[in-house]
Amino acid sequence: MLNRLQIALVFIAPVLVLAGLYAAWDALGLRVPVLGRAYVIRIDLPEAGKPVGLPPVEGPDDPSRPLVVIDAGHGGHDPGASSDAVREKNLTLALARALHDRLLSDGGIRVALTRSDDRFLVLEERAEIARQLGADLFLSIHADSAGAMAGVSGASVYTLSTTASSEAAARFAARENSADVVNGVALANQDAGVNAILVELSQRRTQQESDEIAGLILREGEGVLTFHPQARRSASLVVLRAPDVPSVLFEAGFVSNPTDAGRLSSPEGQHRFADVMARAIRVYLARQAGA
Repeated sequence: MLNRLQIALVFIAPVLVLAGLYAAWDALGLRVPVLGRAYVIRIDLPEAGKPVGLPPVEGPDDPSRPLVVIDAGHGGHDPGASSDAVREKNLTLALARALHDRLLSDGGIRVALTRSDDRFLVLEERAEIARQLGADLFLSIHADSAGAMAGVSGASVYTLSTTASSEAAARFAARENSADVVNGVALANQDAGVNAILVELSQRRTQQESDEIAGLILREGEGVLTFHPQARRSASLVVLRAPDVPSVLFEAGFVSNPTDAGRLSSPEGQHRFADVMARAIRVYLARQAGA
């Protein structure tokens, strides 16, 4: 009986509320809205073919210069890992901005941030921004939490695992999207088997380049940054699955560790992070230019 009454209230309550509003409007001598009246809402649409939602690219006004897309993890309603003093979304944005500023001040490299403020982006959108901009490198910055194990500390560098890389290539090749282009090769109007081979080859090359930049980060950061004992890792991470953009995810440390959190939140710690990353990125890009 109680369940039936609850169900009835679900349908009756809106009607009672609406009736009360009409009675209040009438008593106050206000114009009562007429149900069924047609309204037209006009929305300005973006120009056809123009990219939507892409961040600005800063640096040299020269498209031949390499482009690095820096992704500050989390944001908006997603705070990420948190401690009493630090939220991951704020920490990653501060680190992303520090690296952004360092690369621009050194010159010669174009830079874009997937987010420059406290906004939310879905995981797939982050890597797609790098693809749409034609990035030469995608770096996603995060921080971790070990919960009650406050002694766990240190940074880690993630690349896409081999199994996940093959699975991502297969899914990408299976997409029915005539606009897809991988490494400058259009997949439209191609044989499905040919597309699968093209994407697989592209993914393998991208994976090799991702491994290279990961190794350089560890090399340049030795003695400067504090790394986790297992600093080199691979996993099935959505933000690393672009088939034609070398991508790494950098876990800067543990917000649950007061020492890590304090170091990464300090101007000195952010400067050291930006210095290491900028050196690794420049070595990587120089190698790619000479390949």
